[in-house]
Formats: sequence, C-alpha cells, structure tokens
Amino acid sequence: MKKIIIFILCLPFLVIAQDSQKRKDKLKQQGSSFETIQIGSNMPKIRNQLKSVDGSMISIMPVKEKNGLLVIFTSNTCPFVVMWEDRYKLIEKLAKKNNLDLFYVNSNYKKRNGDDSFEEMKKHAKKMNYRYPYVLDEKSKLANKFGAKTTPHIFLFSNKNQLVYKGSIDDNYKDINAVKEFYLKNAITQLVSNKEVEPSETKAVGCSIKRYVP
Repeated sequence: MKKIIIFILCLPFLVIAQDSQKRKDKLKQQGSSFETIQIGSNMPKIRNQLKSVDGSMISIMPVKEKNGLLVIFTSNTCPFVVMWEDRYKLIEKLAKKNNLDLFYVNSNYKKRNGDDSFEEMKKHAKKMNYRYPYVLDEKSKLANKFGAKTTPHIFLFSNKNQLVYKGSIDDNYKDINAVKEFYLKNAITQLVSNKEVEPSETKAVGCSIKRYVP
C-alpha cells in the first residue's frame, strides 16, 4: 500500500521530467534537422533585414567590391565564446586588412528574456568594443538557413558568394598562446591570395544554438 501511495505522489514529478526530456529531445532534433551548408555552395538568400545593436536594420549579403564576407554566430555568455572572444579583435583586424565584411549574429531565441536579450546584446557589444555589426536573428531564421550549430560557428564566403570555410576559429579555445593552427586566419589569407582554402572545414565547437522551435 505504501509503495502505491509513494508512486502516486511521485507521478506528477515523473510526468514533469518526461515532458522536460521531450522538450530537450525536440530541441536537439530540431537543431540537427537543419543541415549545415556545404563548401562551395552559395550563401543562402536572406530576405528580411536584421536589427543591429546600433538600432539600424541590416541586410546580410556579400558586397561585391569587397573580398568576401565573414559571418560569426555568437552569443553573450557561452563559455566557449568567452574563451574565444579574445580572438574577435584579431579577426576584426584581419577583416579590415583584407577588405572583408563581418557580421556577428545572435540566434539564441530561447534566451531572449535573459542573457541574449537585445538589451544584453547592446551591453555586450559595447563592453567588447565590437567594430562590426552585431545583429539579432529574432527567430533563428539565419541560423536555420546556414545550418549553424554552435556559438561560435564561423562561415567565410568569397566575393563570388561561395562558402570557402566553415567551422572553428582555431584549434585551442582555452588559450590563445597555445594555438597551433589559426584556421580562420589561414582561410582568409588563402582566400585573398586566390588560393584554395585548406582546410575548408573544421569541427564547430561551442554551445548549441538555442534556436526557435515553432
């Protein structure tokens, strides 16, 4: 009898746990259902403009007079972003030196009322002194079209609108002084030198994008 009573008392908690797991499974499945665009493919067409932290509305598209476009899916508090973010300044310098467009994109819909709200994005951009636009991907539409998986996740396009590199910034998020291969830097150098980018793809390491689930 006691076992039956205990089971009845525990039942609501079991239901809550199951519902929570179902939501997690749905998020995982939904994130994996968006295939990451392949090397050599054209940049997905984005019809809607995205709101930048400076209040302007921006269209993300290749600029023909530049050498290419770099898109970084990022966030405010992901530990991987925090550890890698000291390289963002180097990336900005590389973009300027090599005549590339650069956009930081926040697609974390599930954290819009917390760490990744638009107000927190503005604070973060100011704190880190971003020199390039930091835009809000309101319902993860951009992340879904790119098939972006993590923060950070890097996508480098040529001025012909073709993806030439995707993946990580370098091979050591923990310590910039321990980096052996700066993947993105090498990709940019090869791109502007009209050489084949190698490697063109590395594993994206970071926090999962907390994307919008319809």
